[in-house]
Amino acid sequence: MRDINERLNYLIQSVPAKVKQYSEQEFSVRIEDRWSKKEILGHLCDSATNNHHRFIKIQFEKQPFVIVPYDQNNWVLIQDYQNMPLDEIITLWTVLNRHILRIISKIPEEKLGYVCDIGDNKSMTFFELVQDYLRHLEHHLKQIFGTSEL
Repeated sequence: MRDINERLNYLIQSVPAKVKQYSEQEFSVRIEDRWSKKEILGHLCDSATNNHHRFIKIQFEKQPFVIVPYDQNNWVLIQDYQNMPLDEIITLWTVLNRHILRIISKIPEEKLGYVCDIGDNKSMTFFELVQDYLRHLEHHLKQIFGTSEL
């Protein structure tokens, strides 16, 4: 968990500065008729919101904890990240991830093995879910900033 905490903390410190290197217009351009960089960043806020709840509930609800998916496209559309000021989106992203870092840094070791039902007769441990959150975050940050080192 220490590596995950350190990596998430690094991203929380570095991503806002990288975002400030771009204009609002650059972040608003749609990528291959899909989401814009603003919308990808908004999606990462939605991911943080959903995982924040999961990371708390897993620790005290019945095992295996059932992961309920959410309609990512509609979440992005309804919240209108495309027309939201970029500085508000990055502030939201930063605050949400600081809070997630606080939560995951307090997870008792014995709870990391708790089982999560991810659907389709598949499961993962709580630890693997936290790892997957970071992997998902980094995947989308690479979409936003390219393959340069984050």
